[in-house]
Amino acid sequence: MRLESEFYNSVSVTFINKEKAEYAILFSQYGTSKELNENKDGYPILRLNEFSTSFISEPSKYCCLLDNDTYQTLRLKKDDVLICRTNGNPKLVGKSAIVPKDYDYAFASYLFRVRPKKEIINSATLVAFLNCKYGRMEIEKYSMVGNQANFSPAKFREISIPILGLNINNKIENMTYLSFDKFEQSKSFYSEAEKCLLECLGMKDFVANPNTINAQSLKDSFLKTGRLDAEFYQPKYDELIDLVKSHQSGYDKLGTLFLIKDRNYIPENDCLYKYIELSNIGFDGSITGHTEALGEDLPSRARRIVRSGDLIVSSLEGSLNSCAIIPEKYDGAICSTGFYVLTPKDINVETALVLFKSQLMQALMTRVCSGSIMAGMNTDEFANLIVPKIDQHTQHVIAEIIQDCAQKREESIRLLELAKTAVEIAIEQGEDKAMELLTQNK
Repeated sequence: MRLESEFYNSVSVTFINKEKAEYAILFSQYGTSKELNENKDGYPILRLNEFSTSFISEPSKYCCLLDNDTYQTLRLKKDDVLICRTNGNPKLVGKSAIVPKDYDYAFASYLFRVRPKKEIINSATLVAFLNCKYGRMEIEKYSMVGNQANFSPAKFREISIPILGLNINNKIENMTYLSFDKFEQSKSFYSEAEKCLLECLGMKDFVANPNTINAQSLKDSFLKTGRLDAEFYQPKYDELIDLVKSHQSGYDKLGTLFLIKDRNYIPENDCLYKYIELSNIGFDGSITGHTEALGEDLPSRARRIVRSGDLIVSSLEGSLNSCAIIPEKYDGAICSTGFYVLTPKDINVETALVLFKSQLMQALMTRVCSGSIMAGMNTDEFANLIVPKIDQHTQHVIAEIIQDCAQKREESIRLLELAKTAVEIAIEQGEDKAMELLTQNK
């Protein structure tokens, strides 16, 4: 029942032992389509933004419209497999993550979850397959592509899944959970760096003012700032600004402490580029993936070129926490215009990362966001934000911690890549060769 030519021209692979996905899973389930909020009101709801490599991180949005019974049916359990159902970028559709332990999170409707039958394939091996090149072939063959690409549970049930032996399934599962341990260690290091920064800023025990009422005259509000939205004048922002201005090491405007590189770059049509967007940013400021495409095939928002050592910061409300350091392998890559590209002047990039992801800067950036359909920061508002100066000793300590964090993250990613490669080799050359790879690389 497919008429589009892409379905019949899709690259495919023949598995020696395979099964249709519908016979390999116990159930599939859509997430909630209820409205989400950023006020931590209700239950935390996981989105694609919180996929980090093949694991999940803490949700940034919540839903207060779910009753407890519905929430319990959507609560994430160990060994659930989450799959991206729909996205404007077809390469993200079908992206998968394993739930490595029970979480008090539900999940949004543009994801769906499945639970495989362990006697056929375990969750870790299923995720490794879906994220490897042969899984992508199946996903792209059965996805429906229009204005948005869609890979529904019904389409998932049609794909073919390789049936591998118990030994290789167990080996991949063990490797995946070892990777998760490294992932958790990375998160622990990041929390340590965050704690160090908060102590430097005097915010270790800071609690934002819960009062949402602040009476202002027209002269002291709109005529001074040009803003009429009540959120802009909440007392908590005044407290945070006072805290920055009283910081012992001083402060300055963001545009003074950082070079803001907001000039558009026009990609060359026949050049191949790595393209980074919001969904490629991990919880700890890492870049978890990218799209490769010719300049002529890149979306119109692919207009910011980045260099090694730059910091990219999301300009859009709802994803302001998406900040990342550009490593050497992404030198010359392109990112979305949804980011500001910054080159730090008097602060190392590791400290800048933790600072921009901190409660302080997240609040100050949220305050200046404006717009109705897609709220965000314009360049002038962003450049005029006040930023505390961080002393050199604290910067040195944070840099070392973040570098340790990056090392653990790289070890975690290496193990996940090894699991994907093992699945590919098992399909191409047989399970003995795949087991040999897994045994030699622990």
